[in-house]
Amino acid sequence: MGVPLMSELAAKGQSPEILFWVGCAGSFDERYKKVTISICQILERLNISYAVLGTEEGCTGDPARRAGNEFLFQMQAVQNIQTLNGYNIKKIVTACPHCFNTIKNEYPVLGGSYEVLHHTELINSLIKEGKIKMKEGGEFKGKKITYHDSCYLGRANDVYEAPREVLATLDADLVEMKRSRKNGLCCGAGGGQMFKEPEKGNKDINIERIEEALATGSSYIATACPFCMVMMSDGVKNKEKEAEVKVLDIAEYVATSMV
Repeated sequence: MGVPLMSELAAKGQSPEILFWVGCAGSFDERYKKVTISICQILERLNISYAVLGTEEGCTGDPARRAGNEFLFQMQAVQNIQTLNGYNIKKIVTACPHCFNTIKNEYPVLGGSYEVLHHTELINSLIKEGKIKMKEGGEFKGKKITYHDSCYLGRANDVYEAPREVLATLDADLVEMKRSRKNGLCCGAGGGQMFKEPEKGNKDINIERIEEALATGSSYIATACPFCMVMMSDGVKNKEKEAEVKVLDIAEYVATSMV
């Protein structure tokens, strides 16, 4: 796609409007790479100046801190902050609520202060400014969509409306789950749980959550987090509903539906 690297722009003395923080999942997970591509397509179609760090981007340290390894977190965070400050970065957009929360709320105390937006916030603002226009009668018209709140986007940062306002522009039927917004149920992957087997219990959290999603009768589940994407997709597979229910990131809905 010819996505610009920050190092290449800096070598030309240029500075992008936005640094797109891709994150580990957006870089390496086969499913979430599609979300990364959707975001880049949106930015490029609108001629928004952006760049990525490429191999200079390291994990934010969120999993290490949540799992209790504070030393590793600070090593990873400080290295990233030095890179970002070296390029004089002002505005960061990321598709991962974990990266979003860490860079926005935990980096400032270590010397990294930036304007940080989740991609749903950026997309919503672009729609409100009239820069993104949706097709009339697109493929989601009249379809039932239910949105799953990411813990680190919702409860941790009070971002509830932006994803829903974006989905509302699709002309679809947005249906809320029994537990949503501040009462939303975790997908089961936060707090470092993504990288370990669950403790013994009667039911995995993502199965409990997917049952709530399926109970809405929705044919589409909207997510805004790579961890949630994995857990909800696995839940759909567990219930053998892959043919009837699709799990898509909000950026994918927009990239498919914009004029």
